Amino acid sequence: MPVITLSSAEIRELLERFLRYVKIDTESDDESSSYPSTEKQKDLGRLLVDELKGLGVGDAILTESGHVLGTIPANLPDGFSGKVPVLGFLAHLDTYPGTSGKDVKPQTLESYAGGDIRLPATGAIIPLASNPALADCLGHTLIHTDGNTLLGADDKAGVAEIMTMVDWLRRHPDYRHGRLRLAFTPDEEIGRGVERLDLGEFGADYAYTVDGSGMGEVEDETFSADFATITIGGHDVHPGYAKGVMINAVRVASAIVAALPVEFLPETTEGRQSYLHPCAITGDVARAQIKLLVRAFSDGELYEREEAIKQIVAHAEDRFPGADIRLVIMPTYRNMGDRIAKDSKVLDHALLALRRQDIEPVRRAVRGGTDGSRLSAMGLLTPNLFTGGQAPHSVREWASLQWMAAAVGVCLQLLDVWVEKSCVLP
Repeated sequence: MPVITLSSAEIRELLERFLRYVKIDTESDDESSSYPSTEKQKDLGRLLVDELKGLGVGDAILTESGHVLGTIPANLPDGFSGKVPVLGFLAHLDTYPGTSGKDVKPQTLESYAGGDIRLPATGAIIPLASNPALADCLGHTLIHTDGNTLLGADDKAGVAEIMTMVDWLRRHPDYRHGRLRLAFTPDEEIGRGVERLDLGEFGADYAYTVDGSGMGEVEDETFSADFATITIGGHDVHPGYAKGVMINAVRVASAIVAALPVEFLPETTEGRQSYLHPCAITGDVARAQIKLLVRAFSDGELYEREEAIKQIVAHAEDRFPGADIRLVIMPTYRNMGDRIAKDSKVLDHALLALRRQDIEPVRRAVRGGTDGSRLSAMGLLTPNLFTGGQAPHSVREWASLQWMAAAVGVCLQLLDVWVEKSCVLP
């Protein structure tokens, strides 16, 4: 199969879709117990259902749990459809709750000429020095924000790319492919994206999340992840009469955070190094709470980091007699690499699709997680494909339109690879 290149009109429609989606506030909420965690994620879900139906996906639905699901039937000759595995393509609706995703004002910079990019609302910059990928985007159309919000390329770039793939298949009915299942999931940013996705109902044999970053990246490994909560009960009295009586939960929490090993903080680690990340601290004298992310590529190292937390808590109990300190560690997801390695064709086919698109594959062990982590653990092997977005979760987030178009081409090429490797068509 030759390289698949989107037309200028198709690239323009890809951009229009992306700009339309990022303007919809879909921020998730890790403090919420509802599912999805925020109803506003369904605003984008409803739009996508309408658009999918307009593109011929007649069974497109928005479930009560906030998942958008749809099917593209196989168009193979009689007797061949069952020989090609059903492929799933997924992207997530929500944006990171730590940076505002409300009232996003996307800025389009055509023919990027190099250097830093100034964000108009704040005067801040996207510095070339800390965004080396910009050097590979000379002449590209770049999309960023005005500086007040994140962009939402994580993962509305992936959503727009899957929707563009659907549209391309509608316009090229002779392009042969197996049965495809589509899913746009809520709450990925807070680790709940596929909790209520029924894999039996979804019906995919293999899947891909379109939720990565730079050009050509394929992620078949992620961190293993747990979430630790430390709750501290103190005793509040009038500070003028506190000697020997007050137990200040704020001081206890501060001491625990200060005791975290500097060499295991995210700001001092990279590559395959593990980390402990105190991501929130709240409370007052009577009660305080610390939330920590625990991340490592191996379960053994994950447990080592958790043992360090336990020792810090034990030391705080000795230092602050009477403080009620409770540590709870909850599993989140596990490294999908071991599972994918046992049936590597889902990865091998992705690497081949990239090469057929004249893109050099970049295999990465991602310092984060995707819905693919949970899906792979549930038995649906799901590596992660690039989207062209960069600097996620920040007001300096940006995306390359040319890289986004390339991601669509890879997804389409991947369909042909699966057909070719699964059967010999007449």
